[in-house]
Order: sequence, then C-alpha cells, then structure tokens
Amino acid sequence: MANFEEAYEKAIKDKILPGYALIAGDKNGNILYSGAKGVRSLVEDSAGPFQLDTICAIASMTKIMTSVAALQCVEDGLITLDEDVSSHLPSIGKYGIMTGFDDDKNEVITVPNATPITLRMLLSHTNGHESDWFNPMLMKWRASRGETSFCGPTVEEKSTLPLLYEPGTSFRYGAGSDWAGKLIEKVSGKTLDTFMNERIWTPLGIKDMTFYPKRRADMTDRTARFSTLKEDGSGPATDMGGFDVTFGATDCLGGAGAFASASAFVTFLQAVLRRDEQLLNEASWAELFRPQLDERCKRAFNDYIKSSPLHEQYLGMCLPTNIEKQWSFAGMLVEQGQEGRMNEGTICWGGVPSMTWYIDAKAGICGVAFAQILPPMSPSILKLHEGFQRAMFGKAGA
Repeated sequence: MANFEEAYEKAIKDKILPGYALIAGDKNGNILYSGAKGVRSLVEDSAGPFQLDTICAIASMTKIMTSVAALQCVEDGLITLDEDVSSHLPSIGKYGIMTGFDDDKNEVITVPNATPITLRMLLSHTNGHESDWFNPMLMKWRASRGETSFCGPTVEEKSTLPLLYEPGTSFRYGAGSDWAGKLIEKVSGKTLDTFMNERIWTPLGIKDMTFYPKRRADMTDRTARFSTLKEDGSGPATDMGGFDVTFGATDCLGGAGAFASASAFVTFLQAVLRRDEQLLNEASWAELFRPQLDERCKRAFNDYIKSSPLHEQYLGMCLPTNIEKQWSFAGMLVEQGQEGRMNEGTICWGGVPSMTWYIDAKAGICGVAFAQILPPMSPSILKLHEGFQRAMFGKAGA
C-alpha cells in the first residue's frame, strides 16, 4: 500500500474523514489511479460505501465548468468578454461601491460606480464583489437589512451586494461565477443545468453531473451527506443533519452549485487537459488557461491570500505563500513549481467540502480528491490530498 493510501486509511480509522474518492488521469483518457474508501454518511441507515460514483456537492469546483460554458457563449457570438453585462444583469453593482458603514444610522456608505462590469471581470474575480461571509462590513450591511449571508433562492438575492472597489482594479473572492452562470442563462435562453448538459456533459458522455440531484432518482441512494470536524479540525467527525451547501438555492449557482461523482469530474478534467475540440476551439482554450490578472490585481490576489489565516485556509490550496499565484478562468495558476508535487503553470482549485482538483499540463496529468467534510478546506484533509497529488506526480515522472 502506498504511503498516501495509509494516510487516508488512518484518517478514516481516527474518525477524521468518513469517506473519500481519488482519481488521477492523463490527457489520453488513461486512469493512473482510482480508489475510494469509507462511508458516504455517518447516519447508519444511509451509511453505504463511499465510491467513485458517489454524488457530492462540488461547490466552487463548479467554477471551471462555468468558465468553459461562458467561453462557449463567446464562441457562439452571444456575448463578448469585455462588454458591459448590465443590460443582461440589471441588478449587478446597483448599490455602488461601499466605502464605510454609519453605525449611528445603521446603513452603508457608498459612492456610485461608473466602471462597467464585464464577463472577463466576473470570471477572474476582479469585478468589485466579495462574498459577504468573507467581509465583516458586508455582514453588517446584511444585518441592517434583516438578512443573513448568501440568503435567498436566486443569484440576484444571494449576490446583489455593494461593491468593495472599482471593478478591474483589485481581486476579491466573490460571486462572479454565479453572475456568469446567470449571464449564460440570459444570453442562451436555457438554464445553466440544461446548457451544460447539452454542451459539456453529454458530448463527453458524462451522466453524473447536475445542479438538481434531488430531481434525479438515480442519484438519491448515491449522494453523500455532509459531516464536520471541530472548529480546530480535530475529530471525531459528526453528521451535519442534511446541511445544504447552496443555502436554499433554486437557481443554478455557476460558482458553487453543481453536484458530481469523482469519476464524472475527472472525465471533464481530462477533456480540459487535452483541450477537447468538442468543447472549445484552440483560441478559447488558450483564453481559459491564460493568466488574467495585471500586476496590480495579481499583487492584490497574493496579498489577499496572506491577509488572514482564514483566507490562507480557504484560498491557499495548501501551497506555500511565497509561491506566486495568478488567476486564470480555469482556476488558480501556480507560477512556480513545488518540488515533488507539481510543475510551474499547474492550475488548481477546490470546493468548500475539503475537495481539490488540479491540472498539471507539463506533466500531462490531472487529478481530483472528493470528500464531504467541513470546516471548509480543512487543513488536515487538504494535507491528505497533497500527499495524493505528490504520489501521482511521482508516478507520472516515473
């Protein structure tokens, strides 16, 4: 048994991780490794084995698929990357730019925003937004309106927030991909679920992806439940009682709302790795992988990750902070390699339930690690995933 497998099995034995699925492959469709262990639920009557076809909420791992779908709309001539999206999304940015909060009046202080928000900004997190649960002042704004973070069933209700900076001038992690998903729906006349099914999943032969798993009878008995560790990341893990990662969304959330199996997701990643012409033309693939941040925004991104332990945990992908990072439409682009783990130019990202994916084009491999456990991006779980990635990197080199 490989060392990384022993580490995962110890985590299961120590009740740190209920279950997991791992798959790595190459651009030719070959599988370098696949394995799954543990249970998909800590509730006895649904504690079936965690398998490669177990359905999981993939949260922010949805973003790369939304970027591919958005570029398909660009290829179709339905939208451009650099036009103002407000004609399609009239509520976006309507509150202006927040400069402070008046505690006496219990209201936000804003100035108007005159800079158009574009699809490029939405996909690169330079659009002025930040997730409300990441920002204390936005949380005060929510509270002043009798609201909670990320509340409501639609993208508009969840993500129509005051901006924090002039669009195009900085980086904050927010709902840009949710807005991009809504934009795709507006210009295509289809739900994001239908669009992706027609343009991405079906061409690749993928069946185990959806935004609406509860509507799929074939997924009901394969869907994993969420569990949680203590706040400090220690065990034992406990069941979360049917936690909803979309917080009641009825809209398709292009930034955080899809569900998939590990097998399905790695099939998609392999198509991205080989730049499958069924999905995008070569120019669009080049755009997907291209670094999108200018020097000012790149510095803001790297400083943002370092700004607090929470930011480093949620966004740092268990990478040293001294490694320079960029953002591509696909995800975080690592400008320097890390010995024994990845080459320079590797793109990676993850999802709230301590899940990760990566594409190392230079090594010709990609991989995915599935779990359904909080706190978000739990360091102890991500360390396990790093061990898996290192093992696959070594295998590819051998």
